[in-house]
Amino acid sequence: MMDELRIHIITYNVATRNPEGNIMELLGISEKDNKLTLPDFFLIGLQEVKSQPQNFVMDALFNDPWTNAIKNVLVKYGYIKAKTVRLVGIVLSMFCLRKHIIHLRDMQNISTRTGLMGLWGNKGGVSQRLQIYGCSICFVNCHLAAHDHLLQERISDYNQILHHQKFNTEEATSIFFHDYVFWFGDLNFRLDNETENENLSAETIIQKVKDDDFLPLLEYDQLKCAMTTGEAFSELNEPDITFPPTYKFMFHSNEYDVSRRPGWTDRILYKVNADVYENVTLDTCSLEYKAIDNFSCSDHRPVMGIFTIKVFSDYAERVVKFQPIQSWFTNQENSATCLLGADVDPKIWDWVGIFKENFSSLDEYQGFIYLANNNTETAAEALPNNIRSGDRLELKFHENIITNPGKYRLLYFSHDSGSVLGMSGPFQLLNKGTTVNNSQRAHLDW
Repeated sequence: MMDELRIHIITYNVATRNPEGNIMELLGISEKDNKLTLPDFFLIGLQEVKSQPQNFVMDALFNDPWTNAIKNVLVKYGYIKAKTVRLVGIVLSMFCLRKHIIHLRDMQNISTRTGLMGLWGNKGGVSQRLQIYGCSICFVNCHLAAHDHLLQERISDYNQILHHQKFNTEEATSIFFHDYVFWFGDLNFRLDNETENENLSAETIIQKVKDDDFLPLLEYDQLKCAMTTGEAFSELNEPDITFPPTYKFMFHSNEYDVSRRPGWTDRILYKVNADVYENVTLDTCSLEYKAIDNFSCSDHRPVMGIFTIKVFSDYAERVVKFQPIQSWFTNQENSATCLLGADVDPKIWDWVGIFKENFSSLDEYQGFIYLANNNTETAAEALPNNIRSGDRLELKFHENIITNPGKYRLLYFSHDSGSVLGMSGPFQLLNKGTTVNNSQRAHLDW
């Protein structure tokens, strides 16, 4: 049996600008839509995020302004930021509905610099891969070489990213070894200038767009030509383009800037390895592919794509289940109990994080313990021998690990933080000496 996951991808070159306008329009969310279908995942690929040294240092410690603005909207709809990876101005963030958090497995990210012969990350690509419900997915966000005449540099950038990125997994060691691949970004491919019949000047292109006759221009699209010749992106597919060129606009305007020839620089492509499992055919369906015309704070227009993918129904692996936690108290040692699934291979550097109940990101833990320093009867150095798959694990938390009363959850992470193996129900941290009645206790039960 197969289920479907809906994936919403946005790529946007923000031209070093800070967020402006209604972020909900960028995300395709309308409060007036009573039949709003929320995707399971949002993938946000940004390019040219402001990256001066002072910005980059702050953004390394905290989310960049765009990721923060997007997260502040998505959290209201039940999304968690699972991961953000950044290479200078190239940012890729993955958000998923809360219900999928405990199914994230083997998340890894890689960055590849292609600017200045690989020495600078103003151009390049970042990727995020994961396993979920028995299938592997790889997302790539990139910013390739600019300018009309640098076609070969773009092709070289693509191949450099493709061959550089190797993942530490058993099977999906390269980008195209994954069941599903989504590759997007400011690919910077332009229109060939000299054609058999005419010179495609900026004025000529703009006039064709105004006449709603822009589709024939795609015959001269460098990306489509490179796909046909096999030089780049030939392994991928792209939904039909039915929107005007996304570059270059005047800032805060719907008018093209005649100093550059318009082109479809911003793209979303995909690949599915359909026949990698016996008796099952994987599939991707493109539901929507368009430019977001009403978001104009950059000289690019954002491009969005909505896809469905098939995954295995009721698939579970390496699951850690927490028993209900009645309550914790400040200024004393507290505990929790979890059960390790039969296929869980516990490591001494697996860790359990304490999160506020309504956390919005996997990096928002308030405190944590490693299994290695868990205050149990099991010595840390003997942990692999004494704790095995299928065991009941008692966790001890020292008295000052969290001090602010409120509602919390526990999350169990693999040692490399690439998998979220389990999440507890909410529980209350109370001031020491507080009495909890039965109705309060029942309210806190999972």
